[in-house]
Amino acid sequence: MAVFTMELVGTETGDVPKRYSMDMTKDFVPMSVFSETSQGKLVVEGKILNKFDMRPHDENIENYGKLCRERTTKSMNKSRQIQVIDNDNGTHMRPMPGMIIAAVFNEKKKAPAKTSDTKRTRRDRGEMEDIMFKLFERQSNWTLRQLIQETDQPEQFLKDILKDLCIYNNKGTNQGTYELKPEYKKATDGTNP
Repeated sequence: MAVFTMELVGTETGDVPKRYSMDMTKDFVPMSVFSETSQGKLVVEGKILNKFDMRPHDENIENYGKLCRERTTKSMNKSRQIQVIDNDNGTHMRPMPGMIIAAVFNEKKKAPAKTSDTKRTRRDRGEMEDIMFKLFERQSNWTLRQLIQETDQPEQFLKDILKDLCIYNNKGTNQGTYELKPEYKKATDGTNP
């Protein structure tokens, strides 16, 4: 690893260090320099062979520490002011064009979850129980998601009906599914309840 020193020349820069130590290394991911031509094509200008890590030279380390402390202090002191607006017709409160797009984009993301619940309207409970028995004649085990898709009913409404009519399987081969309670299974074998 080679070490170089760089010195700033020109205008006065306050407490900014003038001399820097530059540590050169070659062990980094290969990189290239690209540019765009006037025709809009991307062109490789060259490969980067050396990496330089720059740090204030030892003689400037105290000034650099002072500069860092000043920056931190400035960032902590917020100089916000409250201003009363005389012309309060809302023109100062209008969002910028980019903000409107972001708000619409966020609403679109959230919309599908809300619309799927609002589209579903409850059917009559007796009618729903008949539909549920018919579904369980077709197939003995159903997941909640499958039942919601089949019936197009609100999730909580379905859960209330399932609580009365079914058993939830916590384990076994049918884990995560509902099946009719034994008393309803017997009733559906021969006649509808």
